[in-house]
Amino acid sequence: MRTRLELHELLCDLLGSKEVYFQPPESIRMKYPCFVYELDTVNGPHANNHRYLKRKRYALKYISRDPDNTMIDEILDLPYCRFDRRFRVDNLYHDCFDLYF
Repeated sequence: MRTRLELHELLCDLLGSKEVYFQPPESIRMKYPCFVYELDTVNGPHANNHRYLKRKRYALKYISRDPDNTMIDEILDLPYCRFDRRFRVDNLYHDCFDLYF
């Protein structure tokens, strides 16, 4: 099973910077563009009263000032990733994804 730190490094490489935040507290001042992610759920199939496969799903947000960013396509190239929604707050575009890693 791959670790969260491996996911963190993958996101840093994809972004080309270290502006990747895991469950950031409110006091953190983020720089944009950035990734923000958190563990959303762990699920998987059961057999004989045991879970034999664990899948961690992360809620991943790409936050940018650019409404026409190309990062969406790069994120969607990750295996087991799907686009969820987009919203705008304070002229920052939030692209939300569900990512199994």
